[in-house]
Amino acid sequence: MPRKTKSASPATPAIPLALSELHIYLEGLEKEHQSILKQIKKKRTELNNFVERMRSLATDIFHQATPSFKKMAELDQEIHALFNEILTTRKFGKQTEKHIKELYLNLQMAGIISPKSVGEDNDEELNELFENSEERDNDETNQNRRQYWESQQEVESASASRTEESRKVRQTFLKLAEIFHPDKVKDSETQMSHTEIMKEINKAYQEGDLARLLEIERQHQLGESIDSNSEDDLTRRCKNLEQQNEILKNQYEKLKQELRLAKNTPEGAMVSDARKAAKQGINSIDLMVKTLESQISIVADIRDFVKKFREQKITIKEFLDGPPSLRSSKQEMMEELLEQMMEELGGIIIF
Repeated sequence: MPRKTKSASPATPAIPLALSELHIYLEGLEKEHQSILKQIKKKRTELNNFVERMRSLATDIFHQATPSFKKMAELDQEIHALFNEILTTRKFGKQTEKHIKELYLNLQMAGIISPKSVGEDNDEELNELFENSEERDNDETNQNRRQYWESQQEVESASASRTEESRKVRQTFLKLAEIFHPDKVKDSETQMSHTEIMKEINKAYQEGDLARLLEIERQHQLGESIDSNSEDDLTRRCKNLEQQNEILKNQYEKLKQELRLAKNTPEGAMVSDARKAAKQGINSIDLMVKTLESQISIVADIRDFVKKFREQKITIKEFLDGPPSLRSSKQEMMEELLEQMMEELGGIIIF
């Protein structure tokens, strides 16, 4: 589990501290400050690396699985076209037509083919069945989205000192911008150096990243100079550090939450699964492509089965019993697995 941010500083004193006590208190605040900065840097690196792995995995899957996806899309269109032709060109009894539509809808609800309307004159009962199935299929996705936005709102509302945080970020940004603005120097080499530093400063400011702004400040030794024998200077420095540390703690918690959210996405789960597979010597992408090929084989069998019915090579009863490949328990297990993997793959390709 992630290490919790330790609070090294005592509560703000209710009465003024003596000079020696201020030195001790300030030392504790500075240790806490450096500790939080290190934790933020480590967590930020962890988050960036995880996101990069998500993107890299998505790219690899896209390149290796694209031919399979194209083939699947072609089969999907063929099956829809066959059902459309059957339902619009052949005459059936009312009950038989209803059963054919139900079979068509069942293939969609099972995730074998994509969702699509079967015509404007559908029975209301069948339309309702289809709509309800879509709602069920999207239930988990919608719940994850709600959790994401709720957690985002919690992050925003949890910080009662949001205005103070923004003020502190802006204050540090303005201080650094005043020093490193390229227009304030004449030397071309210094201008180039300041331009690069300003890019970092602007990025940190736009992201509200106080830790990074303070890192830049520390890196260039621009910290506030204080008189160690002045109670006013020491008190002001303590108050400033107290405010910064509270903001940094919030930033650290936000980074932890962003990492948790990333790991809980379909893309994040795929990264975790790929890691586990790699430890067992399994190439998860190769396995995924092979699984897709198995799915293509199943869908191709279904396409051929529907085509036989269109060409009247099988009876209505045989057709309504469904494709033989889907009636075996082994294939049913494969369907469930493939449906789950296709949902995850769909999320990755979008990503």
